[in-house]
Amino acid sequence: MADSKLRVLVFGAHPDDPDSKSGGTAALYTKAGHVVKMVSLTNGDAGHMWEGGAPLAWRRRIEAANSGKALGCEYITLDSHDGMLLPTLEVRNEVIAIVRDFKPDLVLCPRMWDYHPDHRACGVVVVDAMYMATVPNVVSGAEHLRKMPVIAYGYDHFQKPYPIQPDVVVDISAVSAQKLDAMHCHTSQFYEWIAYNERILETVPEGDAARRAWLEGTLAGLFASADKYRTELIAHYGEAQGRACTAVEVYEGSEYGSPLTAENKAILFPF
Repeated sequence: MADSKLRVLVFGAHPDDPDSKSGGTAALYTKAGHVVKMVSLTNGDAGHMWEGGAPLAWRRRIEAANSGKALGCEYITLDSHDGMLLPTLEVRNEVIAIVRDFKPDLVLCPRMWDYHPDHRACGVVVVDAMYMATVPNVVSGAEHLRKMPVIAYGYDHFQKPYPIQPDVVVDISAVSAQKLDAMHCHTSQFYEWIAYNERILETVPEGDAARRAWLEGTLAGLFASADKYRTELIAHYGEAQGRACTAVEVYEGSEYGSPLTAENKAILFPF
């Protein structure tokens, strides 16, 4: 961190995963002048009920880019097929090249335990890439890193083999509307595929404002509850802000990158 600007790289398996996990935190970074890049390892070309292939991939690519604009960051999708992501050498090398080009201080990604095979593969391939990004003769066309970035896992609700450990709990109340704006960009995902897959498609209203309000209520159960982390919020933010907080994003430091310490936590999560 040669200057005061942090560089934060957020990985997810699908277009909408990086911003679902870290959209509020990303908005806090960009509002403070830091640089965030979001990367979906797949193009999302399978997650739909009546559309697929290249047309869906292009649609989801545009939705992701618009979500990034709402958050003030770049948001790209790679070309692995949705539902077919594997932690192969080829995908790992793609991640290594992105990491080396961006030179992040902090990498955010999913844990390796999840219901979706793409999510699990994303977590594996990202942590596999971090040490290898420091090895000069691996992906030798991109200058190697001299130090691994810190890695932190985003929130999930799974309990086995163990629940997420809340090393960092971020109050995103001030930017929760901005995160919702970003989610709202993913029309094909939230208003079509997920609604269909959850068998609630008939409840999706017409009209932009009505859909956004519907989404706010529907998404509530997908994210970490502020009440669940009230003790941590009060300990970090103080009694008043900790009790007033209505929305959080939660992170667990990974042992597979540079350590997340008390000292660098205050630098990497300056809010």
